[in-house]
Amino acid sequence: MARSEEIARLSEALASGRPVVTCEIGTGDSADPEDLRRRAHLVRDHVDAVNVPDNTAGVVHMSSWAAASLLVREGIDPIMHVTCRDRNRLALQSDILGAAAHGVRNILCLTGDHMIHGDHPEAKPVFDLDSIQLVGLATRLSRGAYLSGRPIKPAPAIVPGAVENPFAPPYEFRPHRLVKKIEAGARFIQTQIIFNIDRFAAFMTKVRDLGLDRRVPILAGVAPVRSAKAAIYMRDSVPGMDVPEWVVRRIEQAGSEKSRREEEGLRMCVEIIERIREIPGVAGFHLMPINWEDAVGEICRRARLQPARAAAVVGARNQPSTLVPSREHRA
Repeated sequence: MARSEEIARLSEALASGRPVVTCEIGTGDSADPEDLRRRAHLVRDHVDAVNVPDNTAGVVHMSSWAAASLLVREGIDPIMHVTCRDRNRLALQSDILGAAAHGVRNILCLTGDHMIHGDHPEAKPVFDLDSIQLVGLATRLSRGAYLSGRPIKPAPAIVPGAVENPFAPPYEFRPHRLVKKIEAGARFIQTQIIFNIDRFAAFMTKVRDLGLDRRVPILAGVAPVRSAKAAIYMRDSVPGMDVPEWVVRRIEQAGSEKSRREEEGLRMCVEIIERIREIPGVAGFHLMPINWEDAVGEICRRARLQPARAAAVVGARNQPSTLVPSREHRA
């Protein structure tokens, strides 16, 4: 198994000041690891780290703990999603500590989609902690103590992260909620998928006013839309999603042929990335291909996205050796 210090790519990317690229993959519907490996290898050369979700939308999949451990064995730096939905504070701490023992460093702290949206709506919710408290828990573990105060020696190498949704009302509250996550110890932020760019730009204006973009890297969430049906589902059935009508209309106007719809979805994704690039304070991009991992390489090629470590190599080749990379986060 690869040692954790050998795959601390996300930490290095976040510290570099260069644009960071991450990507979420599906963890699979079975215990067969080959599908997970296949998805991971489709994206690994295009990103700094790979997210593995924790029963997204309340639908059961392979556990994020197991999936993240498998990625470590592949030499990939995983970002393990951990939700408050299914575990109390004892289970949360033991899972994070166990993952760290397997070289999983990056922990994305989420409340979790309620089970009424998934395939086990009768399941009992836990929600012992909320996402802000979970960030604080992960931060405390990284500093060498359980929530009880009992010491951990040595302290696990944990990099806590959090998510923010600029599209969930009340909109003016979202930047202030982000403050709480940063103060709890979040070291990077990934946002909900962005289609409503004007709403995201308004969110980032307030983020900059509060100085939050200077305190933590913010990665803008983007996703290619494969069909009008998928866009309508996200618009109508996924909590916290803002899918404007123009997204659905463009996919519909592409016609019935699958290849034409997919090409339009790729074009829209790249256009959104280019528009987000114009918004100050964005430190990079988080790609969510939604079971379309083989589109990630093409999106990165068209949008000129590359891992921070690759950008550093290119920069070193093209610049004098005395050049110090800018600490400004720009995508």
